[in-house]
Amino acid sequence: MSQLQGIISRLKTLQEQSPAGEPAQRFFEVNGERKCQVTYHAKTETFELEVYNDKEKPKRYQFDNIDMIAIEIFDLIQ
Repeated sequence: MSQLQGIISRLKTLQEQSPAGEPAQRFFEVNGERKCQVTYHAKTETFELEVYNDKEKPKRYQFDNIDMIAIEIFDLIQ
């Protein structure tokens, strides 16, 4: 549970650091390997999750709920 709280904390910090109009980004890694990138868009108040898979083009997903994206990130890094 503490790992999920850490993810939510990082996402909230991302929201707070996002200057008006400028998207803010953060990477999530496991053992130095990037698993995903999160971009927060302040204008629309949405998160964009870009998931990296070996030998595949990154897939992108949109979220407007911080809890839902936190669960997705948690699943990716487990």
